[in-house]
Amino acid sequence: MSNIISETFGSAVFSDRVMRERLPVDAYEALKKTIQSGRPLDSGVANKVAAAMKEWALEKGATHFTHWFQPLTGITAEKHDSFLNGSDGGEPIMEFNGKELIKGETDGSSFPSGGLRATFEARGYTAWDPTSYAFIKENTLCIPTAFCSYSGDALDTKTPLLRSMEALNRAAVRVLKLFGSDTKGVVSTCGPEQEYFLISRDMYARRKDLIYTGRTLYGAKPPKGQELDDHYYGMIKLKVKAFMRDLDEELWKLGVTVKTEHNEVAPAQHELAPIYSTANIASDHNQLTMELLRKVAHRHGFKALLHEKPFEGINGSGKHDNWSVSTVEGQNLFEPGKTPRENAQFLLLLCAVIKGVNEYQDLLRISVASAGNDHRLGANEAPPAIISMFLGDELTDIIDSIVEGSEYEGKKRSDIEIGVDVLPHFPRDTTDRNRTSPFAFTGNKFEFRSPGSSQSIAIPTTMLNTILADELDRFYDELSGAENFNEALDELIRRTITENRRILFNGDGYSAEWVEEAKRRGLHNLPTTPDALPHLLDPENVALFERQGVFSKTELESRYYIYLENYCKMIRIEALTMIEMAKKDILPAVSTYVRKMSEVVSGARSIADVECGFEVDMIKRLTSLSTEMYHKMQSLEELSENLKDNGQQTANYCRDVIIPAMSALRRVADEIETLVGEKYWPYPTYGRMLFAVE
Repeated sequence: MSNIISETFGSAVFSDRVMRERLPVDAYEALKKTIQSGRPLDSGVANKVAAAMKEWALEKGATHFTHWFQPLTGITAEKHDSFLNGSDGGEPIMEFNGKELIKGETDGSSFPSGGLRATFEARGYTAWDPTSYAFIKENTLCIPTAFCSYSGDALDTKTPLLRSMEALNRAAVRVLKLFGSDTKGVVSTCGPEQEYFLISRDMYARRKDLIYTGRTLYGAKPPKGQELDDHYYGMIKLKVKAFMRDLDEELWKLGVTVKTEHNEVAPAQHELAPIYSTANIASDHNQLTMELLRKVAHRHGFKALLHEKPFEGINGSGKHDNWSVSTVEGQNLFEPGKTPRENAQFLLLLCAVIKGVNEYQDLLRISVASAGNDHRLGANEAPPAIISMFLGDELTDIIDSIVEGSEYEGKKRSDIEIGVDVLPHFPRDTTDRNRTSPFAFTGNKFEFRSPGSSQSIAIPTTMLNTILADELDRFYDELSGAENFNEALDELIRRTITENRRILFNGDGYSAEWVEEAKRRGLHNLPTTPDALPHLLDPENVALFERQGVFSKTELESRYYIYLENYCKMIRIEALTMIEMAKKDILPAVSTYVRKMSEVVSGARSIADVECGFEVDMIKRLTSLSTEMYHKMQSLEELSENLKDNGQQTANYCRDVIIPAMSALRRVADEIETLVGEKYWPYPTYGRMLFAVE
């Protein structure tokens, strides 16, 4: 019996099954070798693949093809070309060859380059990534590609990710061979959980701040927020369920293994999560997920908000990057097994992660740094900006026993007794979870909980892959030359844990005590993007990426300037939006409301000698507050004139001067909102936006 999943899944993907059916055997085998080993693809084979891809796409109704790439804008890019290549006797000639499949040319200077490309140096290239399947989207054949400049510098997120995967594969295979493994390869895998908000599209269209910045810059707290915890895992509303159903089908067509969906903690907030896949495909699929979230939401009368903090006072949205490492044969290398104390291979990999996270905390913080995520991190809804690792009770006990040289007795699993006879008993996990930890071990993977909802997971995953690869290289150098492997392994594990235990923390990451404890341990505390970004160019970080062949120093410098520029531009846009909303909408609305109240007072007093206490009090309060708001708006306007460039000094100025001025302006405006009659207020309120969907 068929169902919608089996009929739909992968129907718009030029998958391995489709390639096996449509390609000649020799071409299919050559392409598989390219995918598995990275060998160059012969031009003749490329032509055969292109021909089969074209015929399949035309049968599916495609009229165009595009090289689909991921520049440093945070979203994807595509330039469409039709398959039409002239006519013959009035009949169309449809062509698509191997050269067009493998390589494309686009503008290398109009996309963010951080100085890598001058305006007049326009040439850039897109190169086919055969490890990620082509797919059809809106009658266009999309070919996943890497994007680089004329000089070969990476201008995207995919290229460094692929480089980091190659580095990790090389390093991990060498280490596994020391344990007798004959694996043919190692890959990193991801399963990104995606949080988002859904609000009415009509209300969104009436909020300038949401349109220009993705978040509300003004908004008083509604009578109800998330205090009752009644939205989390609650019944999904019918309109939202219809949207989710439609989104599922669209994602399934593209081979995205979306599995879990539910209401999140905040009102109007939701989450979806896929099954794990290799990091490159997971990153591509998450970009498609974000794109389709927006498009499908539009069809259903919603607006999907992917900003990390669209509403003040309630939870923001993150994107948990569940990261693991597996052999190509399917063995999860972060799976401890039944006796993790005796699993030396697992413990060595665990030590590599511990050491890497401890040494390169700043890189993990940088990988999630943005103006939007600064509002979310540490706000009692997301991990703090201080990077630490949670291992749970069992693994912590194991490593303690290793360091102390004591015997590990092990934890016995016990059944959870609920106290109702009819309910089944089920085994208790040997450790709890810690939602305040930025980087937590959750049984067979690490959950990096700091990434923001709008960002590409390619960036943090690239960091994690590179860090692990480098630590494994160091471990290999030490172990491969040892006279007694077991003794050297024991010594290496014990020493690594002892020297890097400061990064391990199983407690409450939200507590003020942890901030002080982290400082005592010497951990980084980089609360904002301007605090974090300069560390990208620290000599040890540059050396790491150059050593592993993931980034050149030039590419790192370009990203530093791009991230700085994005931060400064975003804060500037927010400040200018606040000024416009105050000047053109809020202050005029207050004046209108005060005038109406004044007319009521004048009218009432012309008839009788009445006090009009409410009206007079409102007039006084609003007149005073609007004057204060006007002065704060003027102050922000004057301060914003100093935003002359997009460098580190400007970023610091945004952090220290502009953002506090914006907060001061908002505080007054939000108080005014609570006093003005709703029909006079120019924007939909929080209560209307968050609770409007039935």
